Amino acid sequence: MPGRKPGPLIRRLRLTDFRCYASLDFAVPARLLALAGPNGAGKTNILEALSLLGPGRGLRRAQLASMARKSGSGAFAIHAEGEGRLGDVALGTAMQPGEPGRICRIDREPVPGASRFLDHLGLLWLTPDQDGLFRGSAGDRRRFLDRLVLAIDPDHASRASAYENALRHRNRLLEDERADAQWLDAIEREIAEIGTALAAARRETVIRLDVMGRADATIIAPFPFAILRLEGDVEERLAQEKAGAVEDWFRAALRDNRWRDRQAGRTLIGPQASDLVVSHGPKGEEAVFCSTGEQKALLIGLILAQSRLIAQVRGEPPILLLDEIAAHLDESRRAALFAMLDGLGTQAFMTGTDRALFEALPPGGLCCAVHDGKVEPLR
Repeated sequence: MPGRKPGPLIRRLRLTDFRCYASLDFAVPARLLALAGPNGAGKTNILEALSLLGPGRGLRRAQLASMARKSGSGAFAIHAEGEGRLGDVALGTAMQPGEPGRICRIDREPVPGASRFLDHLGLLWLTPDQDGLFRGSAGDRRRFLDRLVLAIDPDHASRASAYENALRHRNRLLEDERADAQWLDAIEREIAEIGTALAAARRETVIRLDVMGRADATIIAPFPFAILRLEGDVEERLAQEKAGAVEDWFRAALRDNRWRDRQAGRTLIGPQASDLVVSHGPKGEEAVFCSTGEQKALLIGLILAQSRLIAQVRGEPPILLLDEIAAHLDESRRAALFAMLDGLGTQAFMTGTDRALFEALPPGGLCCAVHDGKVEPLR
């Protein structure tokens, strides 16, 4: 990992009426930054604010209105300055009561949406909520995978949104047994086209991640590498046939299953029903059967592999947001993780309740105390 080009860098973060912060002006003092403080101090709120410098609803997947400070105006604003893929940049996002979605700006100029932020930086995160990913629902794993795909393919968000909209349209049409068959044909043609592209993007990322994890098994040790595969009708056909043939099959399958889907109240065939299956590489065992500690280590190994893949594709690693990352790691694994992050050249924001968890930060890394709406460096 030594010698990689350093990734994007947030140098300053300002928050206004965001969560517990009435006003925060934080000059970020390091590339590897630990935020230490008691539960409820506002550490994760800083990570959530940073996660909104990308498309989507952030690392908590919360409603925008819930992010505004309870005793504030009902609005919030996030502003960050730093160095992105294209040079110095200022990114901003805000929410105003009564306005749909959130306002996004680059260098203080309005842009159509947060997907434009991806031109400047990529983001990945791990939170305690993801610790149960392998035992959770297939939908949780698809969302996790889509975040990984998005860091490489900026068009993935709009593709996924268009696919979900088309599915909703078809489901509404199916509710009416007198719906025009030509309308159904048209929407199913759109679903087949977008859905095949969506499945192909996921499949490509899974294949590349699987190859990257196996190749880097010794580099990311003591974290295990992941063996990955996608389960789903469309994905399995893409492994055997060209995309055009898969589209034709998908469109015919939708037409032939209209009665069954009408009875179910939803579309049963397609990438919305796929699942990401993860196995513990060294043990050769599916992650769902591994211990909690093994699953946590596997998640970290997977994020490290994805960060390296992004660095390979984009020429630089993403910014990492790692919430309570060190709490369940022993001393040697903590030191190994910090060294890998340093070698990768990423900027990493990490949180923990005890500053002692970050004693092994390499030179240049820094721990800050978070308390009473303030962030202060600890020397």
